[in-house]
Amino acid sequence: MAIFSVYVVNKAGGLIYQLDHYAPRADTEKTFSFPLDLVLRPHDERVVVAFGQRDGIRVGHAVLAINGAEVNGRFTADGKDVLEFLGNPANYPVSIRFGRHRLSSNEKLMLASMFHSLFAIGSQLSPEVGSSGIEMLETDTFKLHCFQTLTGIKFVVLADPRQVGIDSLLRKIYEIYSDFALKNPFYSLEMPIRCELFDQNLKLALEVAEKAGPFGPGS
Repeated sequence: MAIFSVYVVNKAGGLIYQLDHYAPRADTEKTFSFPLDLVLRPHDERVVVAFGQRDGIRVGHAVLAINGAEVNGRFTADGKDVLEFLGNPANYPVSIRFGRHRLSSNEKLMLASMFHSLFAIGSQLSPEVGSSGIEMLETDTFKLHCFQTLTGIKFVVLADPRQVGIDSLLRKIYEIYSDFALKNPFYSLEMPIRCELFDQNLKLALEVAEKAGPFGPGS
């Protein structure tokens, strides 16, 4: 079981803290001969698999590295267009690493704002007055858990679907936020959290939650 990441979103929908705690490795690296038996297409400034699946490579996976060198979006490490490079028979055999692309800082900001809006929509769609909004989203590979405080701050945790104790973990994170961010004289409300003690205690809380589940009294 694992906790993947933590997000803190302010009441205006801005991302003020994000921590990647654990990222499952699903990268696949293979050596290919020409012609490439996968169809690649540019998508959102990346090169992704549009058609063809093999050996753990799936549609939607992005090209992450070529011949051991990380790619930069649609370009190789030395500035060449990835599609042009892979379309040249002289560059084969070639080693390509595929996998799920890593979200950029801007993408994380955008997704936090989007979730803030979905949370509000969920509250408005509820047939009951005073609904809290979205508290959990479930997929086959992770669950998204959200806890909103009375002041509108949202704490979001992405975890393995089998991970237990997330409700108590969310409240523990709120406690850590109150103790090490709000009580920090250098922290401005609603602004990005850059507090070393907050980081340290949050990481410790995540480790405890992964190993022991719910927090007990005095934790």
